[in-house]
Amino acid sequence: MTTTATPATTEADPPAPPEDPLATRRVAPRRRYGRWVVTAIVLALTVEAVRALAANPAYQWDRISYYFTLDVVLDALLVTLEVTAVSAVVGFVGGVILALGRLSGNPLVNALSWFYIWFFRSLPLVVLLIIIFNASLFFPRIGINIPFGPSLVSYDVDGLLVPFVAAVVGLSLNEAAFAAEIIRGGLLSVDHGQIEAANALGLSPWRRLRQVVLPQALRSIVPGYVNQLIGLVKASSLVYYVSLVDLFGIVYQLESTHVSDKVAILLVGTAWYLLLAAVLSVLQHYVERHYSRGWEVRR
Repeated sequence: MTTTATPATTEADPPAPPEDPLATRRVAPRRRYGRWVVTAIVLALTVEAVRALAANPAYQWDRISYYFTLDVVLDALLVTLEVTAVSAVVGFVGGVILALGRLSGNPLVNALSWFYIWFFRSLPLVVLLIIIFNASLFFPRIGINIPFGPSLVSYDVDGLLVPFVAAVVGLSLNEAAFAAEIIRGGLLSVDHGQIEAANALGLSPWRRLRQVVLPQALRSIVPGYVNQLIGLVKASSLVYYVSLVDLFGIVYQLESTHVSDKVAILLVGTAWYLLLAAVLSVLQHYVERHYSRGWEVRR
């Protein structure tokens, strides 16, 4: 009996999926012709503006280099920097005190802080400077008196309020009002849970403020206050109204006496203010980048 072997059956291979024609195509970026056209137009206008400025003889570029480093201009620039620096420090300290007063639970302290901020933010700075410079009309002498008794120390106001002091006092009073709101906003930005945790640890109000609240509030306070400094630099130009010759004052005097170089002198003043604002803007950039990484809360 002959046995016939049956051939082994093998499963057929599954059919290959159809090739996607889109898979072999190269993805090309979208061509934005409108953006290229706008870029070309803006670039052409910028080049033309720069060429017009450089080729225009009315700008007196040769005289700008002379006035830019003139001794009287540099001395006036130093006065502007000194007034701005002192006013910034005093204004920041006053702003901290006022901000804490606005957050105080004492109704009298809160009301007085609110009134100060409202008054000095509402009063034009030039009017404030003129009033302070003429303070002797209101108070010829100031001093320390015993209540309903004799005076212990007394000073002549005219001798105290020299132009530099009057400028610093006026700018500081105005700066403190604006700084107070920046600082108060930064303090209020701290999560209330952090304050509750500090209270649960039994920290005193001063330690809670110094070790928990302020390190976190500085993330909002410092960048905003650096931006406020740019406004302070521009506001310092008003000190000329109290007979203090700053950068604006010397530019005003020079362009009045050298009429033929008026354009060059005005451009020098503009360039110095732009340079100061640029330095503060760069500082603001790095400060914001530093505080955006966060601040470690101290133990």
